[in-house]
Amino acid sequence: MSETTSQLDLPLVMPDQAQKHVTVNEALLRLDALVQLSVESRTLTSQPAAPQQGGRWIIPDTASGAEWMYFTAGDVAIFRDGYWSNATPRDGWRAHVRDEAVDCIFQGGGWQTGLPDQVLAADAGGAQTRAIIVAETLTSLAGASVTSSVSIPDRAVLLGVSVRTKSAISGATSFDCGVAGERSKFGGSLGTAPGAANIGVIGPQAFYDETPIVLSANGGDFAGGSVAIAIHALLPLAPD
Repeated sequence: MSETTSQLDLPLVMPDQAQKHVTVNEALLRLDALVQLSVESRTLTSQPAAPQQGGRWIIPDTASGAEWMYFTAGDVAIFRDGYWSNATPRDGWRAHVRDEAVDCIFQGGGWQTGLPDQVLAADAGGAQTRAIIVAETLTSLAGASVTSSVSIPDRAVLLGVSVRTKSAISGATSFDCGVAGERSKFGGSLGTAPGAANIGVIGPQAFYDETPIVLSANGGDFAGGSVAIAIHALLPLAPD
């Protein structure tokens, strides 16, 4: 018999075990950390010096700190009772990321923003065509350009990218939305005032690599503000 559960690694009480309450309490605390999962950030690379009790973070690709440096990228780091522990996610886990105000799903070995939310067609062999939206809010804009952490998925057929200015942009007089090498592919001279929006539709275009979105400042560098972006695409999935 395994000593932990298969999905959340919850410790199990063994026959004739002494101090059973220790095991039961540990399982309850782990459930408390992982059920209805909400994390502070997935981009913080330096382990917090004074984390709050019960705080949770997703470990980014590069992380430093006495404990975080030994965790695997994508793990959920949990601070409890003065110590750090980690949980390794499985495909289908979902988490709310507070500093981005977005929901993520763990799939294909990483946390993806925007859930594949509609199966348009499927066959018995597992092949699917999905309509997806991948979203992010880019905050504290700074410099000549800002690149999103989310990307147009590999092998996606892109329909367009929409944007909305969430808080007033300073420094720049307008901005362009595109990808590397195509500065205004999804819109040029876009508004800096809160509420300004654009739906940058294009003729459906296939992308053969993960491609981030780039916002480029006009009339001066970005010096503040935030913009929400949404990638609208079709995603084909191969048979099982």
